[in-house]
Amino acid sequence: MNTELCMIHPSSDSSPSGGERLWSDDDKPGLRLMVEAVQKHGALAGCELTHQGALAGNRMSRERPMSASPRPAMDVPAVVRQMDKQDIADVRKWHRAAARRARDIGFDIVYVYASHMMGLPGDFITERVNRRTDEYGGVIANRARLLRELIEDTKEEIGSDCAVAVRFGVDEGLGDAGYTCSGDGRRVVEMLAELPDLWDVNVQNINLDVMTARFADEGWQEPFTAFVKQVTTKPVVAVGRYTSPDRMVSLIKKGLVDLIGAARPSIADPFLPKKIEDGRIEDIRECIGCNTCLSMQYMGGGIRCTQNPTTGEEWRRGWHPERVPGKGSDARVLVVGGGPAGLEAALTLGRRGYSVALSESNTFLGGRSVLESTLPGLSTYRRVADYRIGQINKLPNIDVYLGSEIQCSDVDDFDFSTILVATGARWDRDGIGKANRFPVKGWDQRHVITPDDVLSGQTIKGPVVINDDEGYYLGGVIAEKLAKQGLDVTLLTPDPEPSPLLKYTSEREVVHQALLSLDVKLVTARRLVEVGTDEVEAHCIYTGKEIRLPAATVVMICLRSPNDGLLRDLRKTVADNPPHFTVHAVGDCYAPGTIADAVHSGHRFGREIDQTPIGDINYLIERPLVREADNWDQFVGTR
Repeated sequence: MNTELCMIHPSSDSSPSGGERLWSDDDKPGLRLMVEAVQKHGALAGCELTHQGALAGNRMSRERPMSASPRPAMDVPAVVRQMDKQDIADVRKWHRAAARRARDIGFDIVYVYASHMMGLPGDFITERVNRRTDEYGGVIANRARLLRELIEDTKEEIGSDCAVAVRFGVDEGLGDAGYTCSGDGRRVVEMLAELPDLWDVNVQNINLDVMTARFADEGWQEPFTAFVKQVTTKPVVAVGRYTSPDRMVSLIKKGLVDLIGAARPSIADPFLPKKIEDGRIEDIRECIGCNTCLSMQYMGGGIRCTQNPTTGEEWRRGWHPERVPGKGSDARVLVVGGGPAGLEAALTLGRRGYSVALSESNTFLGGRSVLESTLPGLSTYRRVADYRIGQINKLPNIDVYLGSEIQCSDVDDFDFSTILVATGARWDRDGIGKANRFPVKGWDQRHVITPDDVLSGQTIKGPVVINDDEGYYLGGVIAEKLAKQGLDVTLLTPDPEPSPLLKYTSEREVVHQALLSLDVKLVTARRLVEVGTDEVEAHCIYTGKEIRLPAATVVMICLRSPNDGLLRDLRKTVADNPPHFTVHAVGDCYAPGTIADAVHSGHRFGREIDQTPIGDINYLIERPLVREADNWDQFVGTR
């Protein structure tokens, strides 16, 4: 288990994004806890020592970013300065010191990082960045010199105590515009083949490496990394969002790799290797490749996962991914709604030993996860339902009723002490969203529809205008679906670019490429003002200038409202004449959000049903240990 990026010096400061650091001995205690926890379970702990070079934002340290050659800095208005010989010597010194600290902490593997365009050695290797004319520039042997030196330094410093690994992106994924696995990427591996103890390989561009299932199947990187095992005798590990045990085994048997890296699949199911070992393939909670986990890293929030609601909650809430406590009462629970939230709640309650009845008005379980899985590239979303249905079928204390629509008047006939409403949400047609606070004029015409209508298979006429005032994935996916049906499609958004939230899932550029390749017209920074009989009117959000777009169909992707009619009726019944049951809501019925939010909401209820009151904040909070400054007195009273 690796740390991910672990910064070696304040000149590589990743704040506020997630990441570790080993700037000084003061950083040892926290990492030592991690190492001890990993090794306690018989696993190896690895530390990915990194200097981010040009990508170091240094928002906290305020050090100026540096790299092989000058270039504009990323996300900050500054220029990356060119490293001189002293800078290179300093980086080598800092890397040695961090390697010593990693060894002293107890890490088993120490990495030299040259991947994801985040490792300084990678900046030197690529000619796109390195325009030097000294011994660190020019021919590939020179451009790979820093990587060689860091490997040699690390092996000299700690090689007898720890394994020294290299993570290297063998192809920039840019074709002739960057280095490739058949060109300089291969040459680097050939030159350094026997130097490290382990090669950890992928593609260099992180946006390509972590592509979602919408745009890349598992193992898509194999054509890029397959050559590595041919040119080195050292163990090779590769990644590819592998979730299929058969696919993993085939890679080993073919001699392409020695080890399988599984970051996102292990977030979805931390017990993935153990379940494979035990032959419990059907119990694997498969990653759906949505990159919700990655988005939180970019946003600076705590990690989360659509499939695994316990991710990020292990310490602060004490949630184990596989174990739940036994029931705390004899409550009998009716769960109304079999979407992501209802399925997860029913499963968690059932595992705890509660008697559960799950009622779903449709003839299928899964709700929006199943419906959205029919859209282009989202087939893996069905795994949200499939995993939970499979597990529920194993539990005798959960009864499932399909095609059963519960009315408030029905509950008097039931013997349930708790009713959980998980009836989801619906898309509104009126155009109220981030840009429009009031209904759009003309919204109530028959040719104005919602994503619910698209998912139901309604016949749609072109030209189509999709008014996307949500900014997440659905607008682009529906545009893709309709364009592939041969319709003339325009994606209209008040945002400066389509699907802006997808920058957090590393999909933004590839989504734009996909839509443009399908001739979808992208109209940005325009607010929908009025829907006519055969056209729409929109205004520029900056100038107010009017444009008109032809539209036989308008798809509104703006606001979702909870399907909370039953919830409100039940709560009124409870308030007027307190019955023998309590009423609660989870998922989109409580507050519309992502599928990950819905699953987490259902799981939380299942865990907290015994609490009084349910839903109270019940998690640990990190509190920094504040040490009084020696010179604090000089600051007192100075303002």
